[in-house]
Amino acid sequence: MKIDSGKLGAINFNNMIPVTDNNIILIDLSQKNNSQIDEKYLNLLRTQLYWLNRYVDTIYNRSKKLYDKYVNGTLNANIAKRCCNFPLLEEKCKEYNRKK
Repeated sequence: MKIDSGKLGAINFNNMIPVTDNNIILIDLSQKNNSQIDEKYLNLLRTQLYWLNRYVDTIYNRSKKLYDKYVNGTLNANIAKRCCNFPLLEEKCKEYNRKK
């Protein structure tokens, strides 16, 4: 899925990975003088985030549709070959979080 007609990048749903709240690190994009992040890149991230938040339902529905088809074995074989193994990654995520 292209973000703003490809101007801001793309979402590759086939590369989805599972995460829990414990795996998320929040980044404050409102910081004006963040020396660790280039200002141009920071603006790109802000613009992407704004777009993603506007289309959150569409993004969720597309990702869920791909996931369900992959898990149910109804996804086109050529597309399935390019996808991460979602069930395996979910198991590894659970395993990782149990060890942490």
